[in-house]
Amino acid sequence: MQPRATYPDHLRELVDEYLTTLWFAPGSGDVPMSLAGTEGLVEAMRYSLLAGGKRMRPVLAMATLESLGRDPEELLPTAAAIELVHTYSLVHDDLPAMDDDDLRRGIATCHVVYGEDVAILAGDAMYAEGLRLVCEAQAGTPAQRLAIVLELARATGVAGMVGGQYLDLRGHGHHSSESLDQVHALKTGRLIAASVHCALAYAPPPEAVAATYRQFAQELGLLFQIVDDILDVAGSEESLGKPVGADERMGKATYVSIHGLDRSRQLAEACHRRTLDLLEQLPGPLDDLSALVHLTHERQH
Repeated sequence: MQPRATYPDHLRELVDEYLTTLWFAPGSGDVPMSLAGTEGLVEAMRYSLLAGGKRMRPVLAMATLESLGRDPEELLPTAAAIELVHTYSLVHDDLPAMDDDDLRRGIATCHVVYGEDVAILAGDAMYAEGLRLVCEAQAGTPAQRLAIVLELARATGVAGMVGGQYLDLRGHGHHSSESLDQVHALKTGRLIAASVHCALAYAPPPEAVAATYRQFAQELGLLFQIVDDILDVAGSEESLGKPVGADERMGKATYVSIHGLDRSRQLAEACHRRTLDLLEQLPGPLDDLSALVHLTHERQH
């Protein structure tokens, strides 16, 4: 299988275009209400949501659906919801009470621009609006929409991002390499995996094939985090759009702090090979999924 040379920008552009249409007004089925006075909240939400980025998670969901033989645009509302949920997590993670970051995607973080109170509310609202978007705008049966919402809820609760962030804040990853794996699997890996799972919920393949997709999603999430930890040491603020060395300054456990830089790169290479091996077992077309795998690995260079 030959990797694509470039990122799946055709999918990213679809996501970006869709996100610009979101003003979070009530759907036609809602009781008429006025949004007067909430403009500042919507502005803060759109400030963070439209700040750019690769849109890796929504693109992954659409590329997965594409590999299942469906039109990736069918999943656009869910893809946008995934990005809303991801952005909510970034806004909250950047808060002074959490990671205390003042730069994200190359611009000032939400709380720096709008204040901590508005940033908290903007994150809360993006999470709720993401779920509403699936319920109101995603094509498919009620059972399919419910399955997608369930995947997002599972990925963000105690057994997902929030639980992982709690463990990270409490230094759980320092206990052992296994505990570090647990922190990152929850904090980062669960939403990456959910991006694949949402496509499976919308267009379910045979169970044996679905199981391979799930393994692939787990390995891709692990690869992403190992590389992210490497970049926090070896990357640059200009290329990442956020400060480097933040994990070390806060005393956080990372793959580099536990295993060292050289060993972390070896772990990333092994994970990359496992991810590609699983990808080889999946149905096609696989070009966009392959590109995501290769470019995730190559980010460390």
